Amino acid sequence: MSTAQFTARDDRFHFGELGSDWWATETAWFSFHHPARRLGGWFYCMFRPNIGTVAGGAWVWDDRAQLPWEVLYSANYSALQLPRDQDLDDCRLPTGVSIRALAPGMRYALGYEDGDRLQADLLFEGVMPPAPLTAVGSTFGSAHHFDQFGRITGHIVLHGERIEIDCIGMRDRTWGRRPEDRPRQAAYVTGAADAHHGFLAVSNLREGKDEIAYGFLRRDGVTVALTGGSREVERDPATGCVRHIRMTATDREGRLLQATGVPVSRIVLNRHTFIDHNSLIRWDLNGAEAWGEDQDMWPVHRWARYRREAVAQR
Repeated sequence: MSTAQFTARDDRFHFGELGSDWWATETAWFSFHHPARRLGGWFYCMFRPNIGTVAGGAWVWDDRAQLPWEVLYSANYSALQLPRDQDLDDCRLPTGVSIRALAPGMRYALGYEDGDRLQADLLFEGVMPPAPLTAVGSTFGSAHHFDQFGRITGHIVLHGERIEIDCIGMRDRTWGRRPEDRPRQAAYVTGAADAHHGFLAVSNLREGKDEIAYGFLRRDGVTVALTGGSREVERDPATGCVRHIRMTATDREGRLLQATGVPVSRIVLNRHTFIDHNSLIRWDLNGAEAWGEDQDMWPVHRWARYRREAVAQR
């Protein structure tokens, strides 16, 4: 992996380093799931210090609905006032999300509060150090970006029902320039069988090929950067959504990643100028059952053209 390291400083805001650019942006994201219930969940925070806003919130979904206004829970705020008296290592945000760093880069107490609709009390414990993005050609460009698998334990209370959570989830942490018109067609794909066996792959679609630009394979507790590979998907002709996925890649030590997956639930997120079909995936990861996500991201205009052409050809 890259020699860049995540430090205690990186648990806090980098506002002083981001300059005066309108699009200076900082993010913090955590995902969790409950496989038996086909339930997925996100906490996502996006800060824009130079315009004084925090966006994001929380999402929880299962296999009974995928539109954000029909899923179990969806709160996606676009521009709430950024609190200036808190730092990201100990904050309670107006979106409902709370984050407290318990051990730099490794342990985080996570909370969420929205009355009787959703409450959460979760603990993220990293099973690996945060891994730095190593390819500026990825969809994240040159922003500082770290990804990390962790065990997430605790519970959520969803519409009065307490649901215990114990899974290997993913978090990422970024800061840098992030304009809203930047997205290209890409995918962010994760899967973990346990704390010692998993993968991350970020792919970009170029000239009809969905090639891996960045990622890592974690096997036997050793995390090694991917050197290349591909994402192949089969889509439902009626909806255009992914119904089967195959990941093939090699890491810098020559180890082979082979994973095939099937979505068990999905939420569709319209995130300013791109649409994200985010699926909870059950994987066969080199022969082991694993769970993770496939974020199938499209610029809105490209998705619209793709679907309109598909309908016209029926």
